Amino acid sequence: MPFALDRFRGIFPAALTMFDKENRLDEKATARHWEWLIEDQRVDGLVIAGTSGEFIAMESEERKRVFRLAGDVVRGRVPVIYGSGHYSTKISIELSEDAQRCGADGIIVILPYFQKPSKPAVVEHYRRIRKAVDLPLMLYNNPHNSACVDFSPVEIARLADEDVFHMVKSTYGTVEPIHDLSYLVGDRIAIFYGSFIAGYEGLCAGAHGWISGILNVAAKAAKELYKAITVDRNCERGFRIWKRILPLVHLYTHQQIGPVSDLAIYRSMLNLWGLEGGYSRDPFFPLDGEQVEKLRKKLEQAGWIDPDRALDGIG
Repeated sequence: MPFALDRFRGIFPAALTMFDKENRLDEKATARHWEWLIEDQRVDGLVIAGTSGEFIAMESEERKRVFRLAGDVVRGRVPVIYGSGHYSTKISIELSEDAQRCGADGIIVILPYFQKPSKPAVVEHYRRIRKAVDLPLMLYNNPHNSACVDFSPVEIARLADEDVFHMVKSTYGTVEPIHDLSYLVGDRIAIFYGSFIAGYEGLCAGAHGWISGILNVAAKAAKELYKAITVDRNCERGFRIWKRILPLVHLYTHQQIGPVSDLAIYRSMLNLWGLEGGYSRDPFFPLDGEQVEKLRKKLEQAGWIDPDRALDGIG
């Protein structure tokens, strides 16, 4: 492998991009949120313009604005992985090249979406992106949000040997791919669990870190989870921490607030904490007043109305 990958460890929020009420990109609010994640939540890194960053709702030029903003805000304090994936190989390459010019530490490239190119075509898609830039390439293995067949751990290992993939975000409810990757190629690539459903199990199965949108609101607790499992080797304490995070997962997976997006929940949580949640782009609409009150009550019941005290009594 041509890259040192030991920086890619720990808690990497799939950071929100902030928009205003008129659906315009709000760079100042985005910068303030990223700054809070870095300085207050002490995250290990960031993923920008990913799924929770709403890359799918942005034009290429807007994504490039977000790329430039990341360099201005982060200033090398933590590694940043830029979301440069697109269905089109040509556009993916253009975005990846711009990410490199803007100082990306790595790029994350989702499987092609909507259309269904064959597996050999998708492999060639990634080969061409890799040849275009001198950056670690993270495979965003997320079949739920794309049209393509995902890559198996054996296929990932093969392409890692070929110097195409250097990292992987494994976005499944199951953690089976994590332990298979850890066994096959865990000493040669950085492996991240990539969903909010089983962060505890993903780290226990051998993931080097966790990437998720929920880390926009649970990063500090997730840091403690990561430390308990991977540093202290104390899975019992890790499970106690996970059970404190799980109510936040259930807000969306059990639709406890109503039929709303996970991003709307995170944004309203930030607002309830006196921070700036911003807006998503339509058709991800914000919570209404009644839903916000439901959320407030759920957070009070779960001990999350003050995020700094969410782990009180864990031991």
